[in-house]
Amino acid sequence: MITKLNLSTHPFRNRNLPYLLTVLMLGIGVAGAAYCFRTLGLNASADDSYRVQISQMEGDIKNLKDEGLKVKQQLSPEQQSLVVAAHKLVDNKNFVWSRLFSDLENVMPGSVSASRIAVKDVSSDGGQVRADLDFAVISRDYPPVREMIDSMNNSGLFQAEIKSQDLQKTETITYTEYTLHVIYTPTYRTTDAPLIDVAQNNDGGAQ
Repeated sequence: MITKLNLSTHPFRNRNLPYLLTVLMLGIGVAGAAYCFRTLGLNASADDSYRVQISQMEGDIKNLKDEGLKVKQQLSPEQQSLVVAAHKLVDNKNFVWSRLFSDLENVMPGSVSASRIAVKDVSSDGGQVRADLDFAVISRDYPPVREMIDSMNNSGLFQAEIKSQDLQKTETITYTEYTLHVIYTPTYRTTDAPLIDVAQNNDGGAQ
């Protein structure tokens, strides 16, 4: 039977371990701080490089705009009208009807039918075709039309909103025609031709 217990008889002998742990944690902290400072320095250097590149790009864009303005000022009113008409013609030729019909078919429920479609305007910005459409559909109920509009707006190709609705009745059926304003931006891109050169060559060059 133990009659005397002295907890300090065998004290913790490895007195260096706490100091080693402290030094280790300090080293990790210093290394982490050095890494953070190095990352901040690299980021600052990258930001400076990006600022220089952006400044150069802005200068190039300004020069191109100035050159385009100079060329436009050299054109006669007839040549400027020809340029506008030529751009319009190219934009219309870039519009692919079969692609539009295919994309519409993918978002239209079976209970909704197209009644008419009209292209109000076609434009191209940086090769991206954009068309403004008047699109009319007929349906007995509104929920399928709402479902179609949601599908169009979630497709990344269409932006659709209802402009008007017109209730129609026949001897056998009652339905509603919904007219929508639709902005259509297909995924394909095109490259416009240098139409200003065409306009200049058409009249033997600007004087």
